Amino acid sequence: MSTINATQEKKYLWIIGVLSVAIPLAVAFLLFIPQTGKLGDLDVSFLPRLNAMMNTGCAISLMVGFWAIKTGKQDLHRIMMMSAFVLSSIFLISYVVFHFQGAPTLFGDIDHNGVVTDAEKAQVGTMRVVYLVILLSHILLSTVVVPLVLLAIYFAFTNQLKRHTKIVKWTFPIWLYVAITGVVVYLMISPYYH
Repeated sequence: MSTINATQEKKYLWIIGVLSVAIPLAVAFLLFIPQTGKLGDLDVSFLPRLNAMMNTGCAISLMVGFWAIKTGKQDLHRIMMMSAFVLSSIFLISYVVFHFQGAPTLFGDIDHNGVVTDAEKAQVGTMRVVYLVILLSHILLSTVVVPLVLLAIYFAFTNQLKRHTKIVKWTFPIWLYVAITGVVVYLMISPYYH
């Protein structure tokens, strides 16, 4: 832990701001402009399962970290929060690679032809709407959580504990929701992977 002067803080906050915009933009680009097959014949079919494991590990780390700080175990709290950050970072890299290389998967695409027909929509029923609502909330909150996590870590490392405590009241529940819904989204769409 260290203290930081105003010039350094301005620089770090600027970097956090740039990352907070760049990361969601890069992910949005991959979602809306599929890049399938850019890495040759590299098989990335295992990555969605890995992503779910990273999100599960992140959620567990967050919950243990929350318990640790509430019971005065600061060292365990730091380890768990950094574990959650590392797992989220690995997830992000894996997610980007998968969407850069892998074919898009659509919820309800029962015949795996890349199109969800009216008949397929009828067959999956309201579960498609439930999936889309969970997915949309997951995506929107994942963009919100990026700057919150980066600021929470920054405030912790610079020993600005009042600011850290203030921001984690928002960061923790959003980050936990994003991690858990990431697993739920995977479980719901996994039957439609090729």
